[in-house]
Amino acid sequence: MNINLLELFSGIGGFTLGLMKSGFKINNHYFSEIDKHAIANYKYNFKNAKYVGPVQDVLRTRIERPDIITFGSPCQDFSLAGNQKGLEGERSVLILEAIKIIAATKPSVFIWENVKGAFSSNDGADFWAILNAFTNIGGYRLEWQLLNTSWVLPQNRERIYLVGHLAERSTGQVFPFTETDTRFTKRTADTPIVRAITAGGNSGGHHSGMTLIKQLNTSKNFGGKSTKQQDRVYSTSGLMACLSSHRLEDKIKITSLTGNEFTNTIRGGGRGSLTEKHNWDLVKAVLTPDRKEKRQNGRRFKENGEPAFTLNCQDQHGVQLDNSIRRLTEIECERLQGFPDNWTRYGDYDGTIKEISKTQRYKMCGNAVTTDVVQLIGERLIQNLK
Repeated sequence: MNINLLELFSGIGGFTLGLMKSGFKINNHYFSEIDKHAIANYKYNFKNAKYVGPVQDVLRTRIERPDIITFGSPCQDFSLAGNQKGLEGERSVLILEAIKIIAATKPSVFIWENVKGAFSSNDGADFWAILNAFTNIGGYRLEWQLLNTSWVLPQNRERIYLVGHLAERSTGQVFPFTETDTRFTKRTADTPIVRAITAGGNSGGHHSGMTLIKQLNTSKNFGGKSTKQQDRVYSTSGLMACLSSHRLEDKIKITSLTGNEFTNTIRGGGRGSLTEKHNWDLVKAVLTPDRKEKRQNGRRFKENGEPAFTLNCQDQHGVQLDNSIRRLTEIECERLQGFPDNWTRYGDYDGTIKEISKTQRYKMCGNAVTTDVVQLIGERLIQNLK
């Protein structure tokens, strides 16, 4: 189905890619964003898309009426991990700008994605205020559900997805999905965490020159300091905070492995691909604690094979493979969000193609919407649009 698409707060194009994967073809493609690196990356990956400025400027730009508008408006003020200022926060109020655009252009469908905390912000008053604002546009039927990326990819990422249907242009419904839905069950079986984060070589797993944190069984404390789970131990590179996932008295050694030393130390190492089998006995997602406050329910390590922690812009994430811990690579973060390898690597900066820094790539992945979830929503939408 051919559509005109407007992606607000576009980031790196998770909504667009997900809808394209579901079967939509884009005639006129517009996007709005303020981060210069995300804009450059979007231009690189979607060469026919037209940039229409910040969300406040969209209505001043001449565009074809969009059939679908998508937006994952800034969520920091709704996040359970933040201050939860709700609609009073200066970033979250930007959703009202998106609502103005919907009211002015009347797309056939709009899709909003946001954090689980939007349900509970200000004891639920903020979410109902948002619903009321959508309802006041007139003519739209609303439906929403809390979905988890872990149903389709090995990342625990709960997000609200709300779909508005313009009555005369969209029929049927998208929700509910259930974790036992055949579409989810089939995909979950094919996407274990080991395939996403231990693919090997420069594409994701251990590779030459990567800094590892290796645990050595010893009764001595590291430098005479406590190595309890709640205490913070940093690598010398400053890339990540790391800690012992076994005995409290374990000593942590930081090594940079190359050549034969690398292959002999890490079982199943070397180059590989998503479909290769590896010999890892232990694969644990790790949340590196760079704050004193407990994060993600206080957990630092997932159980063997459990989905990874929610990617975000505040925390650093890692993986424990057997007796070593390392930071997730940029490619692994892309995979956990359903993007192709190296999707965030390049950007088009006013006609000049440049590599994007690792810091910005991690940030963009943390801000992104999961493409595989959008794809499933799109597959149901495509049956309903007239």
